[in-house]
Formats: sequence, structure tokens, C-alpha cells
Amino acid sequence: MSASLPFDAVLFDCDGVLVDSEPITNRVLRDMLEELGWVMTLEECMATFVGKAVKDEAAQIEAHTGQPLTPEWMAAFRERRNEALDRELQVVPGALPAVHAVHAQLGGRIACASGADRIKVELQLAKVGLAAYFQNRIFSGHETPRSKPFPDVYLAAARALGVDPRRCAVVEDTVTGARAGIAAGATVFGYSPGGLSHSSAAALREAGVAQVFVDMAQLPAVLAGQVSHTLGAAGA
Repeated sequence: MSASLPFDAVLFDCDGVLVDSEPITNRVLRDMLEELGWVMTLEECMATFVGKAVKDEAAQIEAHTGQPLTPEWMAAFRERRNEALDRELQVVPGALPAVHAVHAQLGGRIACASGADRIKVELQLAKVGLAAYFQNRIFSGHETPRSKPFPDVYLAAARALGVDPRRCAVVEDTVTGARAGIAAGATVFGYSPGGLSHSSAAALREAGVAQVFVDMAQLPAVLAGQVSHTLGAAGA
């Protein structure tokens, strides 16, 4: 256990927690769904898909478009999405110093556990300068039996680190991800700075997170229990 953090490991979500990817990904998704006949605003698309894997929403997409979600369409979506991310992606403000501090305090016992495909996660972490902190500790929900909100990806990350998931902190920004971390037995901290890219503070509290915070730069202090009223503890 770290002298300053009451956890043996910290497991980070990626999209919305480490990188500001959701507006980019959902703009590409909105455009491609419109090409299939499902017309939405970007805001409507984000309200529908943020925190969810597109592949897991096939039934909903097929119901709105009347067309099957083919492997070819998914491959084209990922290619267009990755091109846009490579051009435009930015790090979440405060994430670089926060990850650096937590990595140092825990002797490197951190991981990235995302519901996204591995190529996307690795591209994003490399793009914003975070890849070195997560080498060989990236876990994708596409490679586990079940995606979030099931706990599989977090259990896989804890197992690889050799840490009891009940001794892990999870950092999430959506209800879907928070439920996955809680189901794994971890203590979940909800990042909710506002906006469509993240679940609301109220929704995260309702999901059962231990605490909601608004500034990623404060994460080390939040994990250490030094900040207890960033947006109030869960249930406040």
C-alpha cells in the first residue's frame, strides 16, 4: 500500500477520463448513422452513445436504420474515427500531472481499463503523451467476455496487476463504467466536470460512486481522502 494513497492500484477508464474523445467519436458516428438514414444532432448522438461501445448498440442502430450493422461498416467507422482522433484529440485537462503523480505514488500499479477497442485506446494514449505510464497495462472490453457495465475488464486489470479488486480505485466518468467498477468490488470515483461527454454528478451518485469530483488535477488528493467536497460525497 502507498503511504499516501489508501489503495493498492488505480484503474483508469480512458474516454472522458484521460482523453477528450467523445465529441470527436460521436461526430463521426452521427455522420455515418445519418448516411444510413438515422438523423440526429450531435447532442442527441452523445446522449445516446456516450459510455457505450457502438458494437453493443447494434440492435438499436438496426432498428433506426433498417439495415444490418455489418463488419464492413464497423471497420469503416473505426477507420474514420481513428483518423479524426489522430488529428484532433486532446488530453483531459489535469490528466497528465494526475497520472504522473498516481503512477509515482503506487510504484507503477496503475492500468487503463476501457470499453473501447485496443487500437483506439493505444492510439489515444500515445497521441496525448500518456502511453509510457500504461505500457503492458492496457485492457479492452473488446477482449473480455462481457463489456461494461459488466466488471470483466476491471477484473482483468486487477488480476494482471496482482491486486485484489477490492483494494483498487477506479476512475470513471459514466454510469456504465461506474457500474462496471462497482461490480468488480472496487471503490469508484466519478469525474463529472459537466457537459455531454460525461454522466452528471447526480447520475454517478445514483450509480453508487464513492465520490464525485470536477477537476482531474485534484485526483491524487481525492484518492488520498484530502478532498471530500469537490461536488460532495456520494449521497450528499
